[in-house]
Amino acid sequence: MSPDSGESFEIVAREDYSDVTFMLDIRHPAMARAAKAGQFVIVMEHAQGERIPLTLADFDPARGTITLVIQAVGKTTREMQRNCLAGTTLHAVVGPMGIPSHVGSAGKVLCVGGGLGVAPVFPQARAHARNGATVIGVLGFRNRDAMFWEDRFRGVCDELIVCTDDGSAGLKGLVTRGMEQALAAHPDIDECIAIGPPVMMKACAEVTRPRRIRTVVSLNPVMVDGTGMCGGCRVKIGEGVKFACVDGPDFDAHEVDFDDLMARLARFRPAEGEALRKWEESCRLGAAQPASGERY
Repeated sequence: MSPDSGESFEIVAREDYSDVTFMLDIRHPAMARAAKAGQFVIVMEHAQGERIPLTLADFDPARGTITLVIQAVGKTTREMQRNCLAGTTLHAVVGPMGIPSHVGSAGKVLCVGGGLGVAPVFPQARAHARNGATVIGVLGFRNRDAMFWEDRFRGVCDELIVCTDDGSAGLKGLVTRGMEQALAAHPDIDECIAIGPPVMMKACAEVTRPRRIRTVVSLNPVMVDGTGMCGGCRVKIGEGVKFACVDGPDFDAHEVDFDDLMARLARFRPAEGEALRKWEESCRLGAAQPASGERY
């Protein structure tokens, strides 16, 4: 879909999981039919908006909807949190993009999601379950209040381990503790999929590396066009350089240079912070303006 096509996409449902995390169901029948686990979309909330990449958290061909789970951390996602309500529309939804996740002949798969990464790991867990694999899920959250989609995972996982940083639900600790528990009980795990913040995925890779378990991570570096033209999403994989938008977003975790990835992401934080500051200031100024017909 071209942003200039004049078509818009209705948000048919919204659910808030925390003060910063929210879910949107978007009507897009063609994409719901075409989407596969591991792919992403690029979204524009309005015609002058920023293009932001979001991994597909779910898709339902029967309902004609795709599902996105978003964390409001920057200017654009905060703006979406404020404006994207059920019944409103998005200006553009482009995709599905990226290479679909490989669902092979693995007999037992460990699916690990941390924080917002819980959402995009769900379609991968479901795809492996439908392919006949035994699926063990490990989900990590800050606390019980931040948890979401436990019921969805229990519907596709043969075993589910929940971890919270403060111990308010499940195991107390990081997802790596849950991984260690799962690997101790299931030494025959064939493959691991881990999605979450780069520091989490790096830690997961170090858990599986000595065991020589194939481990796949989904990378979401800064993207602009989503076609490989801008080069903004380049990542170091082994001895080479790849573009996450067209070569990924899935990569071999044991080949990813996570330190380089995190350093590149850090370079954009000052600009992102300034954009958020200006947006918040414009919101305050707008709120201070008198209503139509009022006088100062």
